[in-house]
Amino acid sequence: MSSPAAVFIHYANLSLSHAENTFNKIPGSPILVRYIKSSYKNDPWRSLLELFLVVFAIRTVFQSRTRARREKNFVKLTEKEIDELVDEWIPEPLATPLDSFEAHELATLPVISGPAGPKPKLLNTGKTVLNLASYNFTGLQNNETIKERAIETLRKYGLGSCGPPGFYGTIDVHVQLEKDIASFLGTESTIIYSQGFTTISSVIPAFCKRGDIIVADRGVNFGIQKGLQISRSTIRWFDHNDLKSLEEVLESVAKETKKKRMPLTRRFIVTEGIFENDGAMVDLPKLVELKQKYKYRLILDESISFGTVGRTGRGLTELYNVPASQIDMLVGSMANGLCATGGFCAGSRVVVDHQRINGTGFVFSAAMPALLAVSASEGINILTSAPSLLTALHENIRTIRQVLEKVDLIEIPSHPGSAVVHVYIKNPNASSNGLLSPSSKPAVHPTSTKPSNPSSIIPRNHVEHDYAHEERLLQEVVEEALAQGVLITRAKRLRGQEGLEPRASIKISATSALTKKEVEKAAGIIKNAFIKVLGKKR
Repeated sequence: MSSPAAVFIHYANLSLSHAENTFNKIPGSPILVRYIKSSYKNDPWRSLLELFLVVFAIRTVFQSRTRARREKNFVKLTEKEIDELVDEWIPEPLATPLDSFEAHELATLPVISGPAGPKPKLLNTGKTVLNLASYNFTGLQNNETIKERAIETLRKYGLGSCGPPGFYGTIDVHVQLEKDIASFLGTESTIIYSQGFTTISSVIPAFCKRGDIIVADRGVNFGIQKGLQISRSTIRWFDHNDLKSLEEVLESVAKETKKKRMPLTRRFIVTEGIFENDGAMVDLPKLVELKQKYKYRLILDESISFGTVGRTGRGLTELYNVPASQIDMLVGSMANGLCATGGFCAGSRVVVDHQRINGTGFVFSAAMPALLAVSASEGINILTSAPSLLTALHENIRTIRQVLEKVDLIEIPSHPGSAVVHVYIKNPNASSNGLLSPSSKPAVHPTSTKPSNPSSIIPRNHVEHDYAHEERLLQEVVEEALAQGVLITRAKRLRGQEGLEPRASIKISATSALTKKEVEKAAGIIKNAFIKVLGKKR
């Protein structure tokens, strides 16, 4: 005779079997079961969280809606008490009040009257200045051919696209621009985004998901940092522009995977061609070699190098003679290199088509205006047919550096081929002439032969600088140069939001739109401004 427990278990199994059969008869139930098993087998905590949210939602829907209306849950106030509370209430400010430095910077901000070009006119003084602050690298900003084509397109298509690219925002000029960029770079296909900043921050999460591994440079720009954050991938950091450190991190990831028997996941290397924060340039052939050796995909941001590096502005692939097909995802900016707007991602057709339904900046943004798409296409035609623009740009870069490198008070971290020249105040520990006050000298941690922790964006031998003090000195240099007729700018940062705070610097943007003589004059004025401002701090 069976025991009561055995009878209970028997009937429980029958009930569960009946419930399972009933559930399987519901249309779509096998798909749901298969989805849960395949998607969450490596992430049970997420499954528990979603189950909790479902239960909470059901409870919220069916709970009593009249409970909150009971008078016992409210404090009765007289009309006088209500008026007193309203009079005492002080709303919080929508933004943090400006400090004295920010208020001064805003008050002295130069305002340009008329079109912004290599020699703009200032509104407050009426004086014409030499512009080394705009990303007008090859002088396309005031090109008459581009202007004429833009006006023709404006009259034909109107101003806005009035829709996202995947719906009804794409027109023939957008398709042509994608073909022009792919042909220019030598890739199979290209996708264009309407905003430059959101390009890289959309490309990364389109391919990198939770559980994937990304090995990134510690000095990447803010857009890349946002993309890494959105991807929710496992991030491993290597020292800034140090490919030996990159190889050590790749090797450590391989050992960790083998030791812990981790499942095979997608792996990516993310870095920049020319770094936005300091102008350093990556060794692309060595980077491709490591990528192939350790079987990683490479996401390369060429927002600064595209349109400025190489004989015709094709970027690092042209400079180092590396086929663009060896870069899995080549990202660039049309706003910087072509004086238009938006960005692009070039690669294989599979890579591009995937982004058309997974790239958030592409799917959820309106397509770029047709006139700017035509302007970008025309810019590519000009760079291809007139390599002398790049020759003049590179000559002007050398001229700027030759003048500024003679100043002992500053240092230039940028690569000699970078059209964006960053200038730092020289480290006071580098010589006996300290430029900063004793309280503002950087705190240098003891050097160590041990590598940095790959899990932290902060390097082991991190040097902390007095950012605020250096900014004030650099702002004086900017104002002194402007008073002498040269427009430059400090590199503006989102303080408190960067993973690793970049050092304060002045950013000089070279251009081929000025003659060599004009560039020599501008560089001499900047040199004298540094000497005048920093010389007083000796």
